[in-house]
Amino acid sequence: MRLRNKPWAKDKIAAYPQYVIPNPEQYKGRWNELFGNDHPIHIEIGTGKGRFITEMAKAHPDVNYIGIELYKSVIVSALDKLIENDLPNLRLLNVNAKDLMNIFAKGEVERIYLNFSDPWPKKRHEKRRLTYKTFLELYENILVDEGEIHFKTDNQGLFEYSLVSFSQYGLVLQNVSLDLHNSDFEGNIMTEYEQKFAEKGNRIYRCEAKYRKPMQ
Repeated sequence: MRLRNKPWAKDKIAAYPQYVIPNPEQYKGRWNELFGNDHPIHIEIGTGKGRFITEMAKAHPDVNYIGIELYKSVIVSALDKLIENDLPNLRLLNVNAKDLMNIFAKGEVERIYLNFSDPWPKKRHEKRRLTYKTFLELYENILVDEGEIHFKTDNQGLFEYSLVSFSQYGLVLQNVSLDLHNSDFEGNIMTEYEQKFAEKGNRIYRCEAKYRKPMQ
């Protein structure tokens, strides 16, 4: 994906620290203090322009959502949606997903959404895929016991790879759909990419992967 540079994005993000949280490491272990409640925390890694997580926050006010996006020129679109809607249960982070353990404590997150992640199709880039085993270990270190990953993509190769990766790591696969938009799944909220791909007739793949309860 070629990103259009927005040189003003940095200043705009800085102007809204109540929405795009600066220095998020200071909230590690106490994100519920920032939200002012004990609702479960769900995060989306690669939140893009923010349609999915904004609509999720509207639909589920009893869940706290955190959208994580690395690129400033992208997250400003999500920021615009948050400014417009002023949702108390949604905040954004302009950080790298590799730093999750510096931002969240063990058991602080209940669910992770991975929507239309970069497939990194070349074998030499396997370790960059957000469903690679090192990322699965990273997620496990911030999720509650039996926490979940909800994964959507239009890329069949990435989906097949991810199913294998989840299984080899020991996650339990649930609600696997090979054609989401022609399934009986209810409550699907589309991302911007998802709508674009679906309008082209692309099949959308989805699954949920649940971590096993640790042995006592």
